[in-house]
Amino acid sequence: MHYLQQVQVGIFISCLLFDLAYIEVLGSSVENHLELGKKYLATGKLQDALSQYHAAVDGDPQNYLTFFKRAIVYIGLEKGQLAVADLNRATEIRPNFVQARLQRAKVYIKQGKLLEAQQDLEQSLSDSSVREEAHRQLENLEPLRQTIANAKDIFASGDYQGAVQTLNVAIESCPWDPELRDLRAKSYLAMNDNMAAIADVRRITRLTNDNTDTYFQLTTLLYQNGDLADSLQQVRECLKLDPDHKLCYPFYKKLKKFNKKLGSIEEKINAESYEDVIPKIKDLMKTEITQVHYYANMLSSKLCLCYLKVKKVDEGIKACTAGLLENENDVDLLCNRADLYLLNEQYDEAIADFQKAKSVNNGNQRANEGLNKANKLLKQSQRKDYYKILGVKRTATKREILKAYRKLAVKWHPDNYKGEDKKSAEKKFIDVAAAKEVLSDPEKRQRFDNGEDPLSPEGQQPDFNGQAFHFPGGGFPFGGGEGFHNFKFHFGDRF
Repeated sequence: MHYLQQVQVGIFISCLLFDLAYIEVLGSSVENHLELGKKYLATGKLQDALSQYHAAVDGDPQNYLTFFKRAIVYIGLEKGQLAVADLNRATEIRPNFVQARLQRAKVYIKQGKLLEAQQDLEQSLSDSSVREEAHRQLENLEPLRQTIANAKDIFASGDYQGAVQTLNVAIESCPWDPELRDLRAKSYLAMNDNMAAIADVRRITRLTNDNTDTYFQLTTLLYQNGDLADSLQQVRECLKLDPDHKLCYPFYKKLKKFNKKLGSIEEKINAESYEDVIPKIKDLMKTEITQVHYYANMLSSKLCLCYLKVKKVDEGIKACTAGLLENENDVDLLCNRADLYLLNEQYDEAIADFQKAKSVNNGNQRANEGLNKANKLLKQSQRKDYYKILGVKRTATKREILKAYRKLAVKWHPDNYKGEDKKSAEKKFIDVAAAKEVLSDPEKRQRFDNGEDPLSPEGQQPDFNGQAFHFPGGGFPFGGGEGFHNFKFHFGDRF
């Protein structure tokens, strides 16, 4: 043999041996992936199993069993379209592989593709190993078709509750059918069951590819239901598929703007900057956001809270009432309005709100404590009310209280009083001094605001800081020494 020919033959044999060795190693690697995939599948670790079957398919793309086994994992992950693609490939490689055909029929049934399922099942009848199962599946197809037809007829008639009941039966057999889920979602919406509708629409986004319209429907439903964070997430999913989507893109801009403003409001409230945040809330309430009941109620609730914190009673009651028109059983709104009524000395109205809040949530601590406080204040108002004695509101500042006290003390001082009823003047002067003692002391005022009287029981003289103040000559320091020769008064500070 010529030398050059000998070299060529040697090279060919070397390459062949290398290829054989590579194929042997590759085959061993594929078997390892298949074995690991089987173990992961048996323990329910589907994602890990899927990774192994991916590697097995890449290592041997002509092995029908690797496609079949990966399809089984896809079925477990409820990825019907990918499962069908692998089963198609398995039957292409091995046309008489009836196990793949039977599995494909079952996937078609889950997808609601009953005609395709029927074709696969009928072809499977020729193989004795799957004949019994194929026959059983075929027998179930016609009743399932009838159930689906009935569901559509019931929906068309406007009986949405009946439609849901019938669709539940159909979806039990066809859980991956987006059309059936869409019909049930529409039925739920007609019944005002938004949460159930959202669950079905969310499932549809996973059952269909590149379904931007369904993502827009989902993000809109979530927004209307008050779930702003999830709504933003889903509209972003829509934009991943189509960045310029004519519906998703402007809706995303609106949601993002609203989310930013709402975040700013939350920050101000958390920082207790109630005066600053009120204009921001009012501005946001002028936008289309309030067309959604949830946000109208939420913003009214926040506005109500802020007015309560700054003790703007009339505005607060109005804001709370607006929120309760959206949701009459909102416990926080009821309690906030009740506290505003207390500040306005409308005790009956406060009691009514606290009672309603308690009826909505009997275990609500604020409602129970508020009702107890309102009842105490009502009884207190029927006896002695230090605010009324000084003629100030419950929201009055200490400066306003002292100013009112000085004016009334001069007016009712017995030595200055020009009327005939000196005893009445004396009593009013004592009441004024008692009111000043309670309302100018933060701790005593708080006790009084909670329905307690921090002074002695009725008829006992108040102790003003425990220091007796004796007026010279037995009288009062306003000039004049007539009367009250044995009267002792206690003042924490002069007026």
